[in-house]
Amino acid sequence: MIQYTLKCDQGHHSDSWFQSAAAYDALEKSGHLSCATCGTTKISKALMAPRVSVSEDKEAKTAPVLRDPGSDVEKAVAELRRKVEETSDYVGDKFVTEARAMHLGEKAERSIYGEARLDQAKELIEEGVPLMPLPFRPKQKLT
Repeated sequence: MIQYTLKCDQGHHSDSWFQSAAAYDALEKSGHLSCATCGTTKISKALMAPRVSVSEDKEAKTAPVLRDPGSDVEKAVAELRRKVEETSDYVGDKFVTEARAMHLGEKAERSIYGEARLDQAKELIEEGVPLMPLPFRPKQKLT
C-alpha cells in the first residue's frame, strides 16, 4: 500500500491509499480519480513529505533519562528514597514473610523495604507489625 496526497485543478487536497504506484497510474490514466470536494477528474499527486522511519536506541528505551527533582516535594521524596536505599535491605516480594518473621522474633530485626499487596499490608498492620507505604517504587527488582 502507498499513500499519496492528491490535488485537483481547483486547489483541493486529499489523501488516498493505493495498492501500488502502478495502481495509482492506471487509475489516473483511466480517469477513475476524482476530487472528493468538487468532483473534477483533473487530479495529480501533490508534493508530499517522505515518511522516514527512525531506528530507536534500545538502551534509551530501557533506561529512561531521569530529570533532577524540581519541586520541594520531589526533592523530599528523592532524599527519602536515598536514605531508604542506603539504610535498608531490599527484600522484594518477600517483604511480608521477612517483616512477619522479624516481628515474631524468628529473625533479627533490620530495616527492610519491598513489595506487598494491599490485603497483605492490612494483615501485617492488624498483627501489629510496624510498616509504612513508601511514596516511590523500588529501583531494583530481585531476580
